[in-house]
Amino acid sequence: MSEERPIEYWLTDMDGVLVHEDVPIPGAGEFLEALRTSGRRFLVLTNNSMFTPRDLRSRLLASGIDVPERAIWTSALATAQFLADQRPEGRAYVVGEAGLTTALHDIGYVLTDRDPDYVVLGETRTYSFEAITRAIRLIDAGARFIATNPDPSGPSQQGKLPATGSVAALISTATGRTPYFVGKPNPLMMRSALNRIDAHSESAVMVGDRMSTDIVSGLEAGLRTVLVTTGSTRREQVETFPYRPTRVVDSVADLVEVARRGSFE
Repeated sequence: MSEERPIEYWLTDMDGVLVHEDVPIPGAGEFLEALRTSGRRFLVLTNNSMFTPRDLRSRLLASGIDVPERAIWTSALATAQFLADQRPEGRAYVVGEAGLTTALHDIGYVLTDRDPDYVVLGETRTYSFEAITRAIRLIDAGARFIATNPDPSGPSQQGKLPATGSVAALISTATGRTPYFVGKPNPLMMRSALNRIDAHSESAVMVGDRMSTDIVSGLEAGLRTVLVTTGSTRREQVETFPYRPTRVVDSVADLVEVARRGSFE
């Protein structure tokens, strides 16, 4: 795919690209402002399903970064859209927080622990033995197993936290059933994001900090990709992967002029 093709649409990861926890990464605000002033459509993506777009907008604003709610796309929203397409107005038992439960309510799902169509697993800071046990028993009884994303851990100021992928592995070990993961690196999430802004993959770029999720999902969805080295993957690690991003840059600050021009060159 030619790098010279104009860039009309941008997808960008949030943590590790725009912010570290609640600390803005230098250049993030300028990058988003360049997208706004150029009139190019964009979405901020996150695999984290805990928060609603309104919550995330507030979090970003506290960091000095202004992103409208409509420009935030989460794995919870992608999961809800997937379920609405698969089984409209279904029933689900949810292990997760407001970002996921709100998204499912908004598509008309009933949240219940009685004969659900799906067990849907997302992030929460309060995983309980009781809720996980209930999920295991419902899956054993025939509920289909869906998870918002495969991330094994997430960051906190105190260190790693177990995330959806780790708890999914626990449930899978107990049930012998593996979930369908909707979030990155599943290109389904990328395609749903492109559809959200009526974008074409040939004219879009994905910016991320993790080769194993952001870059591979962008690649598989047909987008050009940019790895920033302010997050998970270090520059020297890129050559260990069997695929490459279109570009590797130090940070999102290096993309401000690219966003203004609408091209790499």
